[in-house]
Amino acid sequence: MVGGGLNGVFYPVVGFASCVVFIYMSFWDLTPHYVKEMEMGFVRRNGSQFMVDGRALYVNGWNSYWLMDQAVEDYSRPRVRAMLHTGAKMGLTVCRTWAFNDGAYNALQISPGRFDERVFKALDHVIVEAKRYGVRLLLSLVNNLQPFGGKTQYVKWAWEEGVGMSSSNDSFFYDPYIRRYFKKYVKTMLSRKNSITGIEYRNDPTIFAWELMNEPRCMSDPSGKYLQDWIEEMAGFVKSIDRNHLLTVGLEGFYSPKSPGKLDVNPGEWASVLGTDFIQNSKSSNIDFASVHIYPDQWLVGQPLETKLKFVEKWVVSHIDDGDKVLKKPVMFTEFGLSNMNKDFELSQRDKLYKTIFDIVYRSARKNGAGAGTFIWQFMVGGMEEYNDDFGIVPWERPTTYRLITEQSCKLALIHRRDRLTRFERELCEKI
Repeated sequence: MVGGGLNGVFYPVVGFASCVVFIYMSFWDLTPHYVKEMEMGFVRRNGSQFMVDGRALYVNGWNSYWLMDQAVEDYSRPRVRAMLHTGAKMGLTVCRTWAFNDGAYNALQISPGRFDERVFKALDHVIVEAKRYGVRLLLSLVNNLQPFGGKTQYVKWAWEEGVGMSSSNDSFFYDPYIRRYFKKYVKTMLSRKNSITGIEYRNDPTIFAWELMNEPRCMSDPSGKYLQDWIEEMAGFVKSIDRNHLLTVGLEGFYSPKSPGKLDVNPGEWASVLGTDFIQNSKSSNIDFASVHIYPDQWLVGQPLETKLKFVEKWVVSHIDDGDKVLKKPVMFTEFGLSNMNKDFELSQRDKLYKTIFDIVYRSARKNGAGAGTFIWQFMVGGMEEYNDDFGIVPWERPTTYRLITEQSCKLALIHRRDRLTRFERELCEKI
């Protein structure tokens, strides 16, 4: 999200009520026929479609950025299983989550090239639990924002070591020392051998794809050169290590003057000077699919809901059109949500936003188009208030939202995989 999640600085205090919740979620509906590990193949790309086992794949997914963080401690680890199990029961096929925590509480990377094995084992656990329920993971490698360290932490490390070119956060993209820091991190992550399965991450089909950065911006360089050079270099570096997995940038989807015919699609003039350009950044030969975020209440402050929904429709259609006609690549809407801090907010408004996006992607999928999937920001389980933000939901607490999401899962699955539904999907679609 635009706020990038919470900072991970909380030291959770677990009371009796929370423990009851965790115990309940740990054993909730975990019947034996669901815990058998599912065989997975690597997801590939064929033009503007994802393919797996010879069939087109359209994704109904979600964000739970917190999985690795919650897998570190014994008391909170059951939340990971509860969330992945729930996602699978809802027919969701991919979860987007952080594969980074740089210098913060429960840091994975303590300092450049130094890792906490305890936290790496937590990520190992997340991957194993995802496979258990047939859920793939879209793993993001660094944050543009400060929560969980982000590019700010990399710049701070270089500055503290006396090698940094600048104290500007944007030097992350052009400082050669910081680029080396990040490459070392990427190499360690991709070649990590899972302590539970013995499989290196780069050889594990449970991982759907890598994301270079969450919401990259380089506002000190509106021309976009620094960010584009960084994307080209880092995408090539990832592919030199891992040819099995797909790769995306992690963009919000804004257009710059390099795409003059698209500037009127932006939510405002401010969006064209952030150092990013959706089309140019996504065109890189080593980038397999494009990503887009949607936060109409943060981008169109004070506008009525209907105006925001009209913008969302235009925004989604425009980017799918880019995928079909310009990029020839799949387009994933990897974050979207509606804040509960809005004046006159009602939960039903979120359903309207979700349905607007779902319907457009489904229409694209039916035509074998580039609209490849959606990821709501964000899902939680009970007892996680300190990790929530003003977009988070516990999906089973609101029946209308739960049904809307599960219906989308079934609709997408039935387009190309009617005879290859998972057990979760069969049972789910029979109920709808």
